[in-house]
Amino acid sequence: MAQMKSRSGAKSILPAIDDARVTGAQGAVQDPMLGEILRRTKGLSAESIQRALDYQREQGVRFGEAVVRLRLATSDDVVWALSQQFHYAYAGNASSELNDELVVAHKPFDDSVEIFRDLRTQLLLNGFGSADDRAAMAVVSANRGDGKTFIAANLAVAFGQLPGRTVVVDADLRSPRLHQIFDSSGSTGLTTVLSGRTDASVIRSVKEFPNLFLLPAGPTPPNPSELFLKPAFSLLLNELTNKFDYVIVDTPAAEHGSDARVIASRCGASLAISRKNHSKLPELQKLVTQMSKSQVKISGVVMNEF
Repeated sequence: MAQMKSRSGAKSILPAIDDARVTGAQGAVQDPMLGEILRRTKGLSAESIQRALDYQREQGVRFGEAVVRLRLATSDDVVWALSQQFHYAYAGNASSELNDELVVAHKPFDDSVEIFRDLRTQLLLNGFGSADDRAAMAVVSANRGDGKTFIAANLAVAFGQLPGRTVVVDADLRSPRLHQIFDSSGSTGLTTVLSGRTDASVIRSVKEFPNLFLLPAGPTPPNPSELFLKPAFSLLLNELTNKFDYVIVDTPAAEHGSDARVIASRCGASLAISRKNHSKLPELQKLVTQMSKSQVKISGVVMNEF
């Protein structure tokens, strides 16, 4: 296992990460047509493909829709084939152990998922992940139940479908959930890194998404606020932004105390989450004001309607 060097050349406080696992998705791939993928993987005959092409022309529908209407393949088969055609990672296996909350993973071509792609685009246009802005993105909210972790997890998957490397960090040491959502062990993680007790598997790849990695919270500590004030947390974030193209950090709700503000100040940028018919405007305004006073870049405010 080769030691991964940071862009800054500073000494790493993280264990070695397997370079092959991190960059394995970047190799050359072929781009066969949808019909050829279905022929090769689902056994469609040349005659069946021609039937679908004729139906497509006659009805003015897409090829995939024609295949489904003619019952030559299921809609799941077509979505999987599309993911192969466009090199688009998603949890296509019905037996996937990834949580159903990961809608971007399970329904990549659903209209509702386009919201996350649009958010991803806005963040990219705003400079997130650019060479000139190596800040991590803290996902914050005023209250529990705003859907902050849901947004952070799905946004991480959306970025994980891009070229480059994405890591999502569970810094919600009050009620960590990312290890459950991504079906990963929570026995080690952020808290073990900050306490100087790390191992080679502290950052884990996410099943079915070769460009996406998870740093879980680890064991729940009695003093989360103090851990974030340690220099080790700033060093860790600096190292992550040098090793990964996109760093997304889940945080505790602001009602728990100062954790979110401290984390966001170390990250440098934040994305505030509110929830329709749940969040209270004064509390959200207070959170945004506190972030601004801490010189944290507010990349946007998202209204969660899920």
